[in-house]
Amino acid sequence: MASKPLGVSRVRLPAGGWSTVLAYLCQHFSNIAPEVWRTRFLQQKILNELYQPIALDAPFVPGATVYYFRELSAEPEVPFQEQVLFEDEHLLVVDKPHFLATAPVGNYVEQTVLRRLQRRLHIPELVAAHRLDRLTAGVLLLVKRAQDRDAYQRLFREHAVEKTYEAIAPALPQLTFPYTHLSQLQADPECFFLMREEDGVPNSQTRIEVLKQGPTYWHYVLYPVTGRKHQLRVHLASLGAPIVGDDFYPQLTTSQQDNYQRPLQLLARSLRFIDPLTGQLRFFSSARQLMNIEHIAETCY
Repeated sequence: MASKPLGVSRVRLPAGGWSTVLAYLCQHFSNIAPEVWRTRFLQQKILNELYQPIALDAPFVPGATVYYFRELSAEPEVPFQEQVLFEDEHLLVVDKPHFLATAPVGNYVEQTVLRRLQRRLHIPELVAAHRLDRLTAGVLLLVKRAQDRDAYQRLFREHAVEKTYEAIAPALPQLTFPYTHLSQLQADPECFFLMREEDGVPNSQTRIEVLKQGPTYWHYVLYPVTGRKHQLRVHLASLGAPIVGDDFYPQLTTSQQDNYQRPLQLLARSLRFIDPLTGQLRFFSSARQLMNIEHIAETCY
């Protein structure tokens, strides 16, 4: 079997009544014009499980795996570089900058940590063990070999990784610290990429401590016990202290343009865990710094 090409995405064909792979892809990815899919087939950019090109009229087979190359006509360039913190035969740990997505999503394919490193280091099987939001900076763990993926991803699923974050946000003098915030987080039905708190049994938990106090803003240390989407951003916003630079919470802005001068002041400071393959205690820490709370100008944020 040929080796896995760099930069391919995968989809497993579900049960259904499509006649061809092309018909399924056109319906499943309805935001991409059928002519684009036909061109990709003709350019041999649609592959089967053996990484061989699929014919334009290839029949639909439920359960089969199809590989395809994601393409964007005009992808924004992210002018910040990830830094490698650690590498061995199993792991690659990087210090991710703000504004760089972990893996292909939305308007970003090549300008992501995963695709940059797959190409630069020639590791086509490289995958992220977890994810950081595009706007969040800090420590990101990636797995180099397919056979090791589940062992490391299971650590995050089973909450066996001690994660420490830092954030700059307005002062919360009414609370007693350390403070633990619990709530039920659910997807916002009015905006699919946002989360919101609802009544019900808590499914998210964050311990919050204060590292430094300023007259207006405080420097917080956050320990997420669970790992819900946007958990830290929603929790601080719900307490009345939205993270500095957050355009999503508590209210979504209409701006679609990244402002590189005002990054989200949220940093994944460190990861600590027992390596499931070696038994070693692993600890990785970001070298990046958030803004000085005494120097935040209201006009900049």
